[in-house]
Amino acid sequence: MNIEELREYILSLPNVAETEPFDDPIVVYRIGDKWFAVLNLDNPDNVTVKCDPDRAVMLRDASPAITPAWHFNKRHWNNLCFPMLPDGIVMREIRHSYLTVIRKNVTPKALRLQLLDDAERHGVKDVEEEI
Repeated sequence: MNIEELREYILSLPNVAETEPFDDPIVVYRIGDKWFAVLNLDNPDNVTVKCDPDRAVMLRDASPAITPAWHFNKRHWNNLCFPMLPDGIVMREIRHSYLTVIRKNVTPKALRLQLLDDAERHGVKDVEEEI
């Protein structure tokens, strides 16, 4: 997977907004106005994604291509060196981040339920695979 394919995949998820909130070459992907993925174009082989804390540790233990995210809460955010990972794992972790943010961070509840319904209608599933 390259950076263009990664961007296309992220934007294929329903209701995603691509923003550049800083002067730096940072691209932030949002759902319900909450961050779920971040690209630093100065380091284009990495994407930062939100993750369940226990899952984050298991993923880091499973692959050297998954590390705690720099400048983020390391308990909740992982950095994926996506060219070193199978596409399926990268897409799975992006979906996990997307759905985690909707479930835990998007308010009000009506918006959260609408976004979850849209995700379900588009077939976005949080696959709970063995790590």
